[in-house]
Amino acid sequence: MPYVKTRDGTDIYVKDWGEGRPVVLLHGWPLSADMWDPQMMALADAGFRAIAYDRRGFGRSGQPWSGYDYDTLSDDLADVLEATGARDAAIIGFSMGGGEVARYMSRHDGRNVIAAGLIASVVPFMLKTDDNPNGTDQSVFDQIGQNLRDDRAHFLRHTFLKQFFGVGYITSPVSDEVLDWATGVAMQAGLKPTLACAEAFSQTDFRPDLAAFRVPTLIIHGTGDQTVPIDAAGRAAAAGIAHSQLVEYDGAPHGLNVTHGDRLTSDLLTFLGR
Repeated sequence: MPYVKTRDGTDIYVKDWGEGRPVVLLHGWPLSADMWDPQMMALADAGFRAIAYDRRGFGRSGQPWSGYDYDTLSDDLADVLEATGARDAAIIGFSMGGGEVARYMSRHDGRNVIAAGLIASVVPFMLKTDDNPNGTDQSVFDQIGQNLRDDRAHFLRHTFLKQFFGVGYITSPVSDEVLDWATGVAMQAGLKPTLACAEAFSQTDFRPDLAAFRVPTLIIHGTGDQTVPIDAAGRAAAAGIAHSQLVEYDGAPHGLNVTHGDRLTSDLLTFLGR
């Protein structure tokens, strides 16, 4: 069963590894389910059923013209849970994927979910507004959109993904090969989905969704995250979600799934095993 067909007919590519209590992993923008491979292997080896899928428009999934709003994306998550028969599941969202977790908890009342995780997540609200002063200026998102239109491959490889993984002028926590791999994965996505999802994660206000988290929730965020700064994201989410646990990775960039992969895996296993 590599594909699930959603309620609007979109084909979603699903990876389903191992047996046991299901853990559903939602990837970040602009990557695919493959970003979770090390964690999926560890989860499957530890007796969990690890499920990850390519968001519509990305990786090996279909690329419809529409449906890149969070209501539709959370419906896709609901359809994957239903098709895979995942019950008593943990849903873990990285970056943009955290928004799908939040919207699923509110729009679908957290059905069949017993635990949640927000990893370097965009929740609760990225955009700087009068009532969200720690957010990011709209001009930053406008420039990202323009760069994607002008030369997507160059922008991703030489600007966005370097910031994503915390690559500096002197030191780098990841190899050039990791940057090349991430660029290749990102370029599998369509331009329309890439742009539309950037708009969705930058503009969607998840603050009203926070009260719908009624399960234990693990929040992990790097203090050095320049892509999704921690004050408007991880710390704000922890303040608004009851029964949440915030774990800060000192100095970690956004792409802590790679730079701090072993620690992330250990923290996920500890959380899921309790």
